[in-house]
This record gives sequence, C-alpha cells and structure tokens, in this order.
Amino acid sequence: MDKVDCVVVGAGVIGLAIARKLAQAGREVIVLEAAEGIGTVTSSRNSEVIHAGIYYKAGSLMARMCVSGKQALYAYCRDHGIPHRNCGKLIVATTPKETEKLQSIRAHAEANGVLDMQTLSGDAARAVEPALNCDAALLSPSTGIIDSHAYMLALRGDAEEGGAAFAFYTPLIRAKASAGKIEVDAGGDAPMTIECDLFVNAAGLGAPAVARSIEGMPIELIPVPYLAKGNYFSCNARAPFSHLIYPVPEPGGLGVHLTLDLAGQARFGPDVEWVDAIDYAVDPARAERFYPAIRRYWPTLPDGALMPSYSGMRPKIVPPAVASQDFLIQSPRDHGVAGLINLFGIESPGLTSSLAIADYVGELAGV
Repeated sequence: MDKVDCVVVGAGVIGLAIARKLAQAGREVIVLEAAEGIGTVTSSRNSEVIHAGIYYKAGSLMARMCVSGKQALYAYCRDHGIPHRNCGKLIVATTPKETEKLQSIRAHAEANGVLDMQTLSGDAARAVEPALNCDAALLSPSTGIIDSHAYMLALRGDAEEGGAAFAFYTPLIRAKASAGKIEVDAGGDAPMTIECDLFVNAAGLGAPAVARSIEGMPIELIPVPYLAKGNYFSCNARAPFSHLIYPVPEPGGLGVHLTLDLAGQARFGPDVEWVDAIDYAVDPARAERFYPAIRRYWPTLPDGALMPSYSGMRPKIVPPAVASQDFLIQSPRDHGVAGLINLFGIESPGLTSSLAIADYVGELAGV
C-alpha cells in the first residue's frame, strides 16, 4: 500500500488553501477531487466579495477567521498580482427606522474587530453615490471584490510548487481509521488505496457525506446537511455605483444586495431558497421579488433590466428555523480520531477566510 503524509479531500478554495499551507510546511500532500478541476462548486458560485466581518457573531470562528483572513487575502492578492479591488461597501438605510439600526450594526462590527466603519448622512452617502436613495448609510472601507478563479489558480500553483499533487476525477470511496493512521480508498479511472497520517475533509457541500464514509468517525458528531440556494441576477443596464450596496439586514438574511465584478458589471443577490437537492437553474420569475427590493436603494432601476445569471449552494449545517451558523472545524480532540480534521459549514465568508482557516488547520495539524 502506498503511503503519504497528508490527504486533503476537496479542491475548492478551502482545500487549496490548506494544501498550500501543508505543502509549504514541508508535508507531503495529495488532494483528492471528484470533479474535473479546482473550485467547481461553492467556490465558483458566489459573489466574489472580500467581506469585512461585520455581521458574524462576536467571538465566532466566522468572525475571527473573516477579519484575519481579509487582511491576509488583501496581502496575498498584492503579492501575487491577483485581480482585486478594495472598492468599499455602503450599508444603506432607506427609512428613519432603518437608520436607527445602523449604530448597532457598527457597534457589532467593532466588537468583531472591524474598526474602520464610518457613519454617513443621507447627503454624504449621495455625495459618494449620487444615484442612491437613502436616509443614512454605513461605509465599510475594507470590503472589496476579487477574481476568485485567479486566486484559486495561485493557491494551486503555490501548493504544487511546495510538492502537492492533485488527483482529479478521484472521488473518495471510503476511509478507515486504525492505529493512528487512516487508510483511504479513492475511485475514478485510476483507483488507489493509500495510507496517510493526516486526513483533511474539506469537501464543502459533501463534507458530511465524506465524514460518514470514514470508519471510526462518531456518527453523532457529523452534522445534518442542509442546502440554501442563492440566486443571482445580472443587469443589462450599467449600474451607476462604484461601491457595493447592501440594504439594512432583514430577518432571514442580508437582503438583495448589489455587488460588482472587476469589470464594473452589477449583479444582484443572493436570495435565500431552502432546497432538498442541488439544482443550479435560476427561475426568471424570481426577478419579480428582486425589483422592489433593489428599487428601495436604486429607484431608477429600469424595467426589464434583470436577467437570470447563476446560483450557488451554501453548505448549511443548521435548519431554516435557526438564524445563523458558525464554521465547524473538528480535530481529534473533538471526535477522538487520530489524524482527522473535518471542516463543516464553510459557507460565506469562506472565500475571505480561506487563508486564516488554512492557518488554523495548520495549527491543529502541528505545522
């Protein structure tokens, strides 16, 4: 049987960042990916936003990883020439009642270590974005956007330069923990059985299923997976904004927000649609829910401007009735299986947090 130091399951942005971290620490790494390439699922179906860390529960892994990951990600982009823009974000209150909520949002952000928020009057916000309708706003200067594919390519390049190997079209079949080692059976066109000292489950949407395939992993510690679908619409009219525009959060989510790609093209979403199976089709009729939400802050949005664009699935580990979740990263101290690290529920802000999550996993792995 072949032996390797580390096996990472999943070549999304989290698996790539972890593989890079381990390889650069001198560990021998193989990345198993069921799909044909890197970042084909959650990592390629999101807003590509570099989040500031405003809304997450204080002290949570999400909050901590996002704030530190944001700083690391901007530095990585600068050092590696990754296309990105630190464009900033406005959180827009369109009524006096919403304006009353801005101070608590800012206080929560500051509790998370986001110390650069600025409160703007309606006039000050419109001086920045003349097309905006608002009563007041919060400016988040450290929010930005990134070319996520270029970022993932750079992570893969770093990992391979450190000696990591990638096996695509190679799904995990089963694994067995025994005597401090983990035996791994992988399928595909070139099935393999390998033994490793460290097994990192970074399979995103498939992480709970991967964990269930590991003999020795306590079933009761594997979270139940749920799917939250987010639909995005593009705009055939050029949006007259240079910042990302978010409404004041509403129950159940952050509302329909306007993000920009690096070419300045606007896209709107995501909404939240709890589903039972993965289906990336975007129903054009959902645009009727988007128009009134967008026109609260962009009243001149033309009729017929919204076009179905794409959708993504968030790997939820809490049901719809639960307001929020946190990242769940399990190590042997949690489940008792030597050499196993599971990552569950790594949804937004996973992209922003990826380098910080990799550092955290590296600490758990002793590198």
